[in-house]
Amino acid sequence: MLQLIEILGIISFALSGIIEARRKHMDLVGVYTVALIAAFGGGTLRDLFLDRTPLFWVANPAYAIVILMMAVGAFLFPSLARVPDRVLLLPDALGLGLFSIAGTGFALDAGVAPFIAALLGTTTGVFGGVIRDVIANEVPFIFRNKYLYATAAFAGCWLYMLLMIIGVEKGLAVIYGITAVVVLRLAALRFGLRLPGGH
Repeated sequence: MLQLIEILGIISFALSGIIEARRKHMDLVGVYTVALIAAFGGGTLRDLFLDRTPLFWVANPAYAIVILMMAVGAFLFPSLARVPDRVLLLPDALGLGLFSIAGTGFALDAGVAPFIAALLGTTTGVFGGVIRDVIANEVPFIFRNKYLYATAAFAGCWLYMLLMIIGVEKGLAVIYGITAVVVLRLAALRFGLRLPGGH
């Protein structure tokens, strides 16, 4: 199930990368590169920390092929080059939730402590977006947006782990964890939720 969640996360973050690259009027190579970085960045860092080899996208070459097809398909929709920033919010929130929980699950499977698993899950969720924005010559979204982002991921990771501790079936715990991240992130944007001291 974690692999399925990871695939959905890859698609969500690849889509966010494609939209961002098309807004910057990049060519196919640029669009594909940004999509790959967005989709694989967080998971790659997680795998390096956990000493997992081969890296998840190297072990599953179909991921890169699917993203190439998405990048090529993006040029059939010229309107992607004109979408506003807010269009990125939903795929970014979905990718954040999917990757954070998948990353936490893989970290727990590797035998790390729960707190480290939550940190690695959060890293998996946010790092691809950070690199995506840097490559697209933008201040990373996590730094330019004052509302809950990494905190939403961290909270969802803990909810996922706590639900499993109390005996909730793993599949349901995954769904609840992902939903918590996405809902908290979107609620933060809608209602201006942020940590105390944020400006």
